[in-house]
Formats: sequence, C-alpha cells, structure tokens
Amino acid sequence: MQTIAVIDFETTGMAGNGGRATEIAAVLVSGGTIVGSYQSLMRTGAFVPSFIEQLTGISNEMLQDAPPAAQVMREVLDFTRGCPVVAHNASFDRSFWKTEAALADLPADPAHEFVCTVLLSRRLYPEAPNCKLGTLARFFDLPSAGRAHRALADATVTAHLLLRMQRDLERRYADELEDCPVDHALLARLQRAPMRAVSAQLRAHVRAWQHGRQLALC
Repeated sequence: MQTIAVIDFETTGMAGNGGRATEIAAVLVSGGTIVGSYQSLMRTGAFVPSFIEQLTGISNEMLQDAPPAAQVMREVLDFTRGCPVVAHNASFDRSFWKTEAALADLPADPAHEFVCTVLLSRRLYPEAPNCKLGTLARFFDLPSAGRAHRALADATVTAHLLLRMQRDLERRYADELEDCPVDHALLARLQRAPMRAVSAQLRAHVRAWQHGRQLALC
C-alpha cells in the first residue's frame, strides 16, 4: 500500500528572492487515512520580516532556539524516505525542498516526486470559487487543523484535501478504475491534463497499470 507525504513550508519569503524556510511539516497518508506527521521550526539565520511574522505567527525570537535547518531537513528526509510528495502550490514547496536539502548537502530521494493539489483542484473542482487552500477547506468542510499559515496545520488540511480527491476519483470513475488504485502516479498524470482529457488520461493510466501488473505476474 502506497504512502504519500504531504508537505508544507513556512518561509521568510520567496526562494528566488533569498527567502529561507522557517518551518516544515510532513503528513503521511496511506490507505485512505493520515498515519503519521512530522513538524519542526528550523533555524537558518535568515531574518523574518514583520509582515511574515504577522502572517505566520513565527517570530525571530522563536527561531533562535529552533534546531538548525540542516538537522531538520535530515530528519524530514528520513521521515518521508521512499514516499512520493504532495503539496498545495507544489512549485513553491518544491523550490524550498530542493534548496534547503542542497544547502544541507543532503542527497535527493528519487521517490520525492511532487504532485500539486492546486493543479488537481482546477481539473477536478471547477465549481469551487478558487483553488486557495482555505477556500477549498471551507468549500468541502474539511477538518480544521489549527492556525492557517503554520506548516502542520496547512499540511494536515492539504492531506484531507488529497484524501477527498482520491475518494472523489474513486467514486466518479469506479467503472474505469476497476481495481486500479488512485495513487501518486495517477494524480501526477491528471494534474497536467486538460479538463476535457481527464477521462482519457485516467483510462491510459489504468491500461498501463494493468499491463505492469500482468508483467509482474509472469
């Protein structure tokens, strides 16, 4: 049974403008439920601007006693080892994931391929007002996990959104899926598909999955 890691970073700003991570969380999802979580502040020495502190509640004082970023990245990489990754607005989190791991001189795990719940939401839920995490949480009445813009709260809400997506795909395409799981590979295929091509992409994935299973049985 596949385990997916849902991650979220809080930061001092954008990665391209010298921003650094201040907090990370990873929530593990498997078998239709949340099965584990990791969260830590992380000290990089970067200054937290006042508007970021107001948004996240993370202050420079809080980070003074936080563990070093390299230690945190080592721990979270160990925690998520072998797991593909999901994030809301994944391009943002992917950039910090790669940057902080590289600065810590830590090797990338080839399993850490990202899927974006923003991209999936646009294809699966065109009726939603927008694809912001808070909007989707209210739209689907997802469980609250604490203050928004804190890593564990946002990662947990994203995990519940992912579980909702998996259930909705299983229900909408029950006949096409047969025994094929709604796994990370299928989500990766669907996140870039035009809305009109979602069904075709799903059928193509199921054919590939069935072929792979047949080969494994030979």
